[in-house]
Amino acid sequence: MHNIENEFLRISARNYGSELISIFNKKTGTEHLWQADEKFWGWHAPMLFPIVGRTINDQLSIDGKNYPMEKHGFARKSTFELLELSEQKMVFVLRSNAETCKIYPYHFELLSAFSIKENRLTHSFEVINTGNEPMYFQLGGHPAFAVPFYANESYSDYYLEFEKTENAHRHFINTDGFFDGRTELVLNNTPTLPLQPDTFAEDAIIFKNLQSKSVSIRSKNHSHYLKVDFHDFNYLGLWAKVNAPYVCIEPWLGCASAIGDSGELIKKEEVITLPAGNSLMRHFSVSISP
Repeated sequence: MHNIENEFLRISARNYGSELISIFNKKTGTEHLWQADEKFWGWHAPMLFPIVGRTINDQLSIDGKNYPMEKHGFARKSTFELLELSEQKMVFVLRSNAETCKIYPYHFELLSAFSIKENRLTHSFEVINTGNEPMYFQLGGHPAFAVPFYANESYSDYYLEFEKTENAHRHFINTDGFFDGRTELVLNNTPTLPLQPDTFAEDAIIFKNLQSKSVSIRSKNHSHYLKVDFHDFNYLGLWAKVNAPYVCIEPWLGCASAIGDSGELIKKEEVITLPAGNSLMRHFSVSISP
């Protein structure tokens, strides 16, 4: 485990998955990241690469060959190398190797950096194509935030507040994790989504057409909040286990497969094409109210 901190925040992350494991508010003494209680969900904030969601038959077809690929990809279960550590920044890297090439036949470097400035944490990603041909991938974050913030509150005291008033439909996934064509108007001329223990009874609420590029977790009882800015990402997933005291706010580049998809990576929805020798950089940030 590695730490960075300033007068506002103390941040911890680990080499396994380059996973964030703590966002501690030093001003209020509050842990804002979900602490991976196995009773509900045993992760804190997994990184999604080289896919988001699930693929048909848990396989990817690349250049006519099938490769096994579990939900959300392999980065979250890979051991990253610590590349840089300073008082307010840490950088991890995962490089392609013989094992990754068995399931994903591209040469790459995936850098994951955490940096803090005042009350803001930024998680930055850089994907570098070190091979001689274009590579295809998706990328996403999956951080889970503890709700409620304080012991004398309940989950239903909280709500999500979007940057803008929205008219937005969710896109449903079925019990196997695939889009099935169903949609539902969730945000009907409103910037808010109440949190209830059963808000995610039908799995993740996935938006593909939001106008907002930030969303905050807020309480009816006080002015403290946590805000996620995701300007570099085109989709947003919201999720929690039923009756679990957290909510995931997930910025995505791409998403799960739909029923009937071919399984070809190159045809996956919103797949990124990165030419040989090029890199792609994206980031999202988490701000904690003072």
